[in-house]
Parts: sequence; structure tokens; C-alpha cells
Amino acid sequence: MGFIEIFLTGVGLSMDAFAVSICRGLQMRRGVNWRHLLIIAAFFGGFQALMPAIGYLLGSQFRDYIVAIDHWIAFALLAIIGGKMIYDVICDVREQKSGCECCEQAQEEERLDVRQIALMAVATSIDALAVGITFAFLQVNLLLAVAVIGVTTFALCALGVLVGHKFGARYKNKASLAGGIVLILIGTKILLEHLGLLPF
Repeated sequence: MGFIEIFLTGVGLSMDAFAVSICRGLQMRRGVNWRHLLIIAAFFGGFQALMPAIGYLLGSQFRDYIVAIDHWIAFALLAIIGGKMIYDVICDVREQKSGCECCEQAQEEERLDVRQIALMAVATSIDALAVGITFAFLQVNLLLAVAVIGVTTFALCALGVLVGHKFGARYKNKASLAGGIVLILIGTKILLEHLGLLPF
């Protein structure tokens, strides 16, 4: 497997992370927070690079166990995080109507929840674990593959945050609501793909 094939694999693996990064950008209402952008891109790029390396080292020994549960883990994590985003929007709307403080976190748009970012990074990179196992079979240059996948994901996720911010700054709560729904849909798509229930 050459550079082009590895690069295209990295692009394919990073699509879910790219979509999630757009959702994170939707929440940046006051302006692009470059520190947060770099942290988000670094988490997604880092985990997307780390997972194939782990898969490569594990080899085929644990393949059946990983493939059996990876889609359920991704679905659960993304559904929980997406549901929380929707809940925060509902709280924000209630607060605006009643003037009460029912959900302070909805207003803390400048605070970055690193644990939440880490969970999303894990959820969107689990598939890369199985790809790493495939790399072991194909005798792919591990360092090249890890570097290309990590850098590609980092760049796409940084772009995703910027794209999300552009729309989020205009539509505020509607954008955050859409972001939560998108996360749940991404998790559902991952689940249905692995269960073979999608027609494409």
C-alpha cells in the first residue's frame, strides 16, 4: 500500500471526525477560539493515528472481539454526547424564557470539555483500530501510515471547526441543536453499517 492509498484511507477514516468537528465549531458563537480548535484537531488527529498503531500491534489475535463491539461503543458515546447537546439547547431556551439558571453549561461556550472531546475522538476512531489490523496483514509502513492519517485528520478537523463556526455564529441554538442531532445520526450510521442494515 503506497502513499496515495494510505492518504485516501486517512481521508475516509476522518470523515466522521470531520463531521463531529463541525458540530464543535457550531458552538463557537463569539469567534473562533484557536486554542480550542487546535486541541480539538489534535485529539481527533491523535486518536485517529493511535488506533491504527494499536490495531497493527495487536494483529489478528483480537480482531473478532474488536469488530464485535466497536460499533456499539461508537453509537453509545455519540448518542450520549449528542443527547447532552440537545438537552443543553433546551435548557438554554428555557433560561431565556424564564430568566432562571437551569443549565449554566449551555452558556459556557468558551469552556472546552476535554473529557467530552476525548470520548468523541475515541468514538470516531474505533474503526481505525480494525484498519490497523489490516495494515499488519498488508505489511504497511506503520510510521508512514500513522503520520499520514494523523496529519490528514488534524487538518480536516481544523477545517471542520472553522466551517461549523461560520454557521454556528449565525444560527446559535438552532446550530447546536442540529449538531446534537448530527452526532446521534453519525452514531446510528456507524451502528447500522456494521450490522449490515444500510443498503449502501
